[in-house]
Amino acid sequence: METNLQYDQAISQCQDIFIKKTKDYGTAWRVLRTISVVDQIFIKALRIRTIQDKQTQKVQDGIPSEFKGIVNYAVIGLIQLALDNPAVEEVPVQKVAAWYEQYVLFAKNTMLDKNHDYGEAWRDMSQESFADLILVKLLRIKQILANDGETLISEGIDANYVDILNYAIFALILIEEGKH
Repeated sequence: METNLQYDQAISQCQDIFIKKTKDYGTAWRVLRTISVVDQIFIKALRIRTIQDKQTQKVQDGIPSEFKGIVNYAVIGLIQLALDNPAVEEVPVQKVAAWYEQYVLFAKNTMLDKNHDYGEAWRDMSQESFADLILVKLLRIKQILANDGETLISEGIDANYVDILNYAIFALILIEEGKH
């Protein structure tokens, strides 16, 4: 039960940022193609890794902020995949909020299923592993794109976005607990 509550609290923080930015900027992100979403997440994950390695930073936004950004870009990626037509389009905030909740619920259900099978192994993982695994998932998406979106036996782009989202949430939960 604790994981459910912690997950919802972390998502709530991310969603609050997402909706406020939607009100500030509109849905400019609707123009992003899959590779652009991947690159945005890649930049954030590499920044986390750089801060971890150097153990210092010069830009104020810290690691938790970057993990929240990764969550939100993963949601954007899932929305864009489902809509399948990046476009200059202004979408009402209420519709964006509904999409956000839809894809987060899907990711949460995936997390619950995997937690059942893996016994919440993520609780014993390092923050460095979450950053590295996010980077691996991004490189996999890039390879899938290079293969014209086709896979032979592997999960698709959407499953990788879900894993990225969940790894970032796990990192946020552990940061909140003071373990990272």
